[in-house]
Amino acid sequence: MAKRVPRRENLVVGLDIGTTKICAIVGEVTPEGVDIVGIGTAPSKGLRKGCVINIESTVGSIKRAVEEAELMAGCEIDSVYAGIAGGHIRGFNSHGIVAVKEREVTEADIERVIDAAKAVAIPVDREVIHILPQEFIIDDQDGIREPLGMSGVRLESKVHIVTGAVTSAQNIVKCAQKCALNVSDIVLEQLASALAVLSEDEKELGVALVDIGGGTTDIAIFHGGSIQHTSVVAIGGQHMTNDIAVGLRTPQEEAETIKKRWGCASTKTIKANETIEVPSIGGRKARELSRQILGDILEPRVVEIFELVQREIEKMKLTELLASGVVLTGGASLLPGMAEVAEEVIGLPVRLGTPQNIGGLVDVVKSPMYATGVGLLVYGAQQMHDPRYFRARDENIYTKVKKRMSAWLEDVL
Repeated sequence: MAKRVPRRENLVVGLDIGTTKICAIVGEVTPEGVDIVGIGTAPSKGLRKGCVINIESTVGSIKRAVEEAELMAGCEIDSVYAGIAGGHIRGFNSHGIVAVKEREVTEADIERVIDAAKAVAIPVDREVIHILPQEFIIDDQDGIREPLGMSGVRLESKVHIVTGAVTSAQNIVKCAQKCALNVSDIVLEQLASALAVLSEDEKELGVALVDIGGGTTDIAIFHGGSIQHTSVVAIGGQHMTNDIAVGLRTPQEEAETIKKRWGCASTKTIKANETIEVPSIGGRKARELSRQILGDILEPRVVEIFELVQREIEKMKLTELLASGVVLTGGASLLPGMAEVAEEVIGLPVRLGTPQNIGGLVDVVKSPMYATGVGLLVYGAQQMHDPRYFRARDENIYTKVKKRMSAWLEDVL
């Protein structure tokens, strides 16, 4: 067995804890970006709709994925950037205003205006995962990305706040700790995927990222270079597998195999005489069925997913702003015909998103199913250079109060 060496300082690890698979990707931060040096995957058994429902099963899957990544990278993993998803995720926009003390915007002014924007009532069972600045406004001059050093008397901020269930975040951290891993940060999965697959031009012109995973479909909408909306649809690839298992009366594992081998999102592309072999339940003889039947089962579920995505876009009145259209990613987006069905239902141009602007083992991760894992690496690399990239969550209420009291004392003294 290859001997593992202690972790090097310039390594970053992304841990994508998904409903159907757990993926650990190791990257080396270089002046040019991130080079992939190791990857490990394991089937996920302890999650449902993106949330942990069985800690022991999840811990076992994480261990297998991490060990595989360690062997490939030839290092020891001790900390990770973990993804979070699920129906409990909520995103909303907020606004804050403060006076600029010295007539020139300082770091303290930026922190105060962000604090003012996040001063909204959040239920005790929820915690802030991200505070994402959209734009700053100085004395009615809007569209400012970086206000530091600019002159003015009034500073405003528009931010997008992402919250999640406290217990879901705690369970992810607990699972990682049981594998002797520290969680450097918890990152919303669709934001991680966006870092991996979207270009700056797409974010500027307006684009909707649709990450179709096993348990959920995660949506992130960008315009003007910043995040405008995030939401989660509680339907994913696992629901397609369940539909096949019930519709064709075959075991779940066989249904997953049939989906990957013969599945198609659009019945228009299926030839009339194509047949598939379907294993039966309880040792009965396998049957031969028309592939058209499989298409008739899958297509309505795919259409339903994209109708819900379209509803989210229309609800926020963002359809006219999406000049770059829609980018599909996630493992379930690999189903043939997904982009064509999405274009028909949503009425916007659609492309399949794969990880971009990375080096190293590019061919290994050049698939939509690894978008979140690669995005977590990119996020970690950016945190090394600029910790304010995605503003981190408050650790706990004690830390929050202590910081506010310290700032107040500094102002008074």
